Amino acid sequence: MSEFINRGNKATKTGFGEGVRNAAAVNDKVIGIGADITASVGMNIFSEAFPERFVSLGIAEQNCVAVAAGMALSNKIPVFSTYGVFAAHRACDQIRISVCYNNLHVIIGGAHAGVSVGPDGATHQALEDIAMMRVLPRMTVISPCDATQTMIATEKAILECVGPVYLRFGREPRPDFTDVNQDFVIGKGQILKEGKDICIIATGHEVWESILAAQRLENEGRSVMVVNIHTIKPLDEQLLLEIADRFSTVFTVEEHQIIGGLGGAVAEFFSENHPVRVVRIGMNDTFGESGQSEELMHHFKLDADGIYEKIVSSLL
Repeated sequence: MSEFINRGNKATKTGFGEGVRNAAAVNDKVIGIGADITASVGMNIFSEAFPERFVSLGIAEQNCVAVAAGMALSNKIPVFSTYGVFAAHRACDQIRISVCYNNLHVIIGGAHAGVSVGPDGATHQALEDIAMMRVLPRMTVISPCDATQTMIATEKAILECVGPVYLRFGREPRPDFTDVNQDFVIGKGQILKEGKDICIIATGHEVWESILAAQRLENEGRSVMVVNIHTIKPLDEQLLLEIADRFSTVFTVEEHQIIGGLGGAVAEFFSENHPVRVVRIGMNDTFGESGQSEELMHHFKLDADGIYEKIVSSLL
């Protein structure tokens, strides 16, 4: 698996900020909206490049969404970012009615995804945001795997998508391993590695951990496919059907509740279209805790060792 090279750790929030800046450089309709945590969500990269096109409305997430909706109705492309737990929960009503109901092109960046946020603890760890956002009609939900992919996904979400988009990303520096020239298409998954014995379908930061787990499994003689589902909605249904034809069991891995997240979406699809056993790896109906990022990933068995152990125990 030498094809996966970590170029160094980089926060996905940085990729988000770079993506907003890059999109704004080619489209002057892009406007940034902050909620008093500009640097914490990477929006400082945009605000420093285009200060005249950025407004911070304070800790008022519901109002931020309402303002974004008004901007979209005024032929602007608003990009609003806050912690994912606040966007998906506190502002859900405004997102549902003001944005989704009107099918407005508003980009919502959900930062602090998963337990890898670390010390901020359960109140700030977005673990249910995918479930909350993917149930909303007309909403596109994207969960990139590293900083480079987050940058590309953000650019495409702003410049190419129609309607509302929720894009989640983390805070802590994580391995940055995808190619800047990658073939990234919203709604199309990526087979990062072919295999014939085991299939791991992952999203977000868990893609890298799944690659490491797959490496360990391959060292034991198992052939492992690793798939990056960066778009939770719409799902790449054609790719899932191809997987179902080849594997009787698939493993989904996410830094999110297994209820309603990637695992839930994949299980729903398979149950209706091509029955396959789905083993969901993620947060199992529990809140996060405070601690260092790597400690929490290990505690909740979301690191490579935890993924490996879950897969091996499920195959016994």
